[in-house]
Amino acid sequence: MYVSVTGLKPKGLMGWIRFLTLTMPASKDAQKAEGILHCVFNARNGYQHTLTVWKSKEHMLGYLTSPSHLKAMKSFSKIGDGKVYGYEANSIPSWEDALTEWDKNGRMH
Repeated sequence: MYVSVTGLKPKGLMGWIRFLTLTMPASKDAQKAEGILHCVFNARNGYQHTLTVWKSKEHMLGYLTSPSHLKAMKSFSKIGDGKVYGYEANSIPSWEDALTEWDKNGRMH
């Protein structure tokens, strides 16, 4: 299975407005995307995190090119700063484990 961890820190009021209007549709689509096994959200240190677990990397890439996700990604820099990290795993990680991986290996987007 493939794990994807994202963290986005919205900048100011406009960043929050963009975050809410663009990421909510993408989040709803992720929850019902083909191949999704686990999709949860969390906040930590000002970052809004998403943890998704997919049957395969191919399933994640299919969602990555969905209209709602592409629309949100095009505005990523207008929303705020963030990092992403994806990796293969044999089980669904805890939030703690996923965020540890994100802290160590995440790359700025």
